[in-house]
Amino acid sequence: MPHDQQNPEQKPRTPLFSHGSWSETSRIADILRKETIGGAILLVATVVALIWANSAWADSYTSLSEFHVGTDALGVHLDLSLATWAADGLLAIFFFVVGLELKREFVAGDLRDPSRAALPIAAAVGGMIAPALIFVAITAHVGDGATQGWAIPTATDIAFAVAVLAVISTHLPAALRTFLLTLAVVDDLLAITVIALFYSDDIKLGALALAAVPLVLFAICVQRRIRAWWLLIPLAVLTWVFVHESGIHATVAGVLLGLTVPVLRSKEAGGPEAGIGLAEHFEHRIRPISAGIAIPIFAFFAAGVTIGGLGGLTDALSDPIALGIVFGLVVGKAVGVFGTTRLLAAFTRASLDTSIRWIDVLGISILAGIGFTVSLLIGDLAYGEGSDREENVKIGVLAGSLLAALIASILLRARNRHYRRVREEEERDDDHDGIPDIYQDLGQDESNS
Repeated sequence: MPHDQQNPEQKPRTPLFSHGSWSETSRIADILRKETIGGAILLVATVVALIWANSAWADSYTSLSEFHVGTDALGVHLDLSLATWAADGLLAIFFFVVGLELKREFVAGDLRDPSRAALPIAAAVGGMIAPALIFVAITAHVGDGATQGWAIPTATDIAFAVAVLAVISTHLPAALRTFLLTLAVVDDLLAITVIALFYSDDIKLGALALAAVPLVLFAICVQRRIRAWWLLIPLAVLTWVFVHESGIHATVAGVLLGLTVPVLRSKEAGGPEAGIGLAEHFEHRIRPISAGIAIPIFAFFAAGVTIGGLGGLTDALSDPIALGIVFGLVVGKAVGVFGTTRLLAAFTRASLDTSIRWIDVLGISILAGIGFTVSLLIGDLAYGEGSDREENVKIGVLAGSLLAALIASILLRARNRHYRRVREEEERDDDHDGIPDIYQDLGQDESNS
């Protein structure tokens, strides 16, 4: 039925990938700019690690990664290698920002609206289930705990994905970029939940109870808008130490700390900052540290895999675990995200926004297969740092992420050219339509005079 002949009593279909509020779109654009810079630094750190680990100085890279710093005194086990400090310590900063972003999205962002939240949540869940099933199907016959890595291909690296999108998407609709970011935020929530539930050691309840003390004190301070770094940082460090001792992966401490920070200021506070909590303030301060320092350093220590030439690469990619990761990232993510979105449109009153096409959604779904930071972390947790499978896991993650980025870039660049042509045609039409209006206005002015 034509649009102008629709039944007036029929409820309009909810658009998928809607633009969202102006303030939310502006905030997300600012985040994307920071993540783009971080993604570039992350890429440089990864390339440096790969070159160093496959050079004549590879032993020095290994020695640096395994160099121990810290102490086991006072009953805490903090005599860790630099690589472990990067994975357990620096990534906690990244997950603190994730916690801030999660709370911001669900308290004051567009995701507080259930109709807007349904799509990225469903797509993220689908984007986790499909890769996990593919990985298990490929590795089930291997045995010896091979399927423990089922969660490796389920994560999306937002820094890398946004960096790729920024290079190729000068004219893509803003709704697609917003969807990618919100999808990645929910994806991070699912990833940290998986880490806490499936990849934590035997839980020590005593240490976990001790972690609650500085966590509660930190929450009280931020709820009262106390910004004193000399107080908040020690409380955050103590929370991290006790969570690390509890057997739960230490990065969970970052999320817990981030979730305590208020997003909105109480109405009683008044003043020009009324309505804005500390979450946005902390995010502006810490996101550059996370994207520009913490994640690249982790990538530097995590991505240094010895490939061993073309033959070594071929042998590694013939391993079922590496194949499961590659197919999970490239095929599973695309099928999970895109398939869930199509099902949501088919079985609900949601329809695709008029500004985009399903081929655009497919491109973003493939781009979500760039799993790097969290995928490498889960790989270490699944099989153990320094295990025989470590090299193949890293090669699988790197190859799968690179292939997903390449396929998505080809598809989205073509779509970007399409939207650029459409924009240029609209601008020419606007200029053409404006000429008669100008002369008409001049004619009216002359007649009035």
